[in-house]
Amino acid sequence: RCKDLSVSFWNPYWMLPSDVCGMSCFWESALSKYNFKRKPVEKMQLAVVACGERLEETVTMLKSALLCSIKPLQFHIFAEDELHAKFRSVLETWPLQEKFNYTLYPITFPSENAADWKKLFKPCASQRLFLPLILKDVDSLLYVDTDILFLRPIDDLWSFLKEFNSTQIAAMAPEHEEPRIGWYNRFARHPYYGKTGINSGVVLMNMTRIMRKYFKNDLTTARLQWGDLLMPLLKKYKLNITWGDQDLLNIIFYHNPESLFVFPCHWNYRPDHCIYGSNCKEAEAEGVFVLHGNRGVYHNEKQPVFRAVYEAIRNYSFGDDPFRSLLHPLEMELQKTTHTYCGRIHQVFTKQLKKSLSTLRYKLSEG
Repeated sequence: RCKDLSVSFWNPYWMLPSDVCGMSCFWESALSKYNFKRKPVEKMQLAVVACGERLEETVTMLKSALLCSIKPLQFHIFAEDELHAKFRSVLETWPLQEKFNYTLYPITFPSENAADWKKLFKPCASQRLFLPLILKDVDSLLYVDTDILFLRPIDDLWSFLKEFNSTQIAAMAPEHEEPRIGWYNRFARHPYYGKTGINSGVVLMNMTRIMRKYFKNDLTTARLQWGDLLMPLLKKYKLNITWGDQDLLNIIFYHNPESLFVFPCHWNYRPDHCIYGSNCKEAEAEGVFVLHGNRGVYHNEKQPVFRAVYEAIRNYSFGDDPFRSLLHPLEMELQKTTHTYCGRIHQVFTKQLKKSLSTLRYKLSEG
């Protein structure tokens, strides 16, 4: 019953269907004889919230996640009802069905205050605050904005969960590295974490710990649990917050700094890290790991480096040679961006991606 050795990056031999031996019939028969139980592969849990015109952007983010992951992924996609069929029509055609699963959810807020949450900052953005209350069976979760692109395996970001100490419940990157251009330290009218605040575009969460924790706050002398904290905070700071739910997270972790694990800027690299000159030393040394194209830079001409990376991943088709179809066209486009500050250091945008795609190409060559 042995078939050809159809081993590939997306279908390594230990994940082949039961009627395919893979590397060796000897090993399969041995496993069957002694009834060894294979430990299920842990799935990394990835959540995103998509509303309005964010379908293409979200699909491109999910594509980058699959390109740059080793362990399988479970996607939790929160979207307006009219987008659900469109997501299905795309995801069901991807050839990597053994590599990921997905679940679509409606956008939901607490009924008594739904209107307030819906219009906070961007449509649906504050949905992320309620993920621990909705995904009650998920222990840990990586939340990302739709304008995120993964250039390094998600596995490495997911592994930060193991580095949490006993008090840490979530991980985020600083809002700024350079205080002279920081928003929070110059303009905020509310408490914020650290010297320059934190950015909520990439949030790694231990949701079990979040739901068990009682948070210090400036609402009452009593500590409050997550579900009891959010609405009172919104009511108190509603007129003083600019960036919506991100500001609320800054307020929460200002009062509970011991609960936050801070990861370096190359895990949440934004135009602010290069628009006035390079100020993310980790990216200079190792390259960009996660690209965050906030302020719509994937779709306008303000930051052509960011747009070039986005379009290269968007246009890539699974199964094509990743160097010929993705990296090489991208490197040619980046050569045209050297008139911008970000373009002058365009190598940081491909340094880590090249390593990730080298691994992908090697694995594909095994098939």
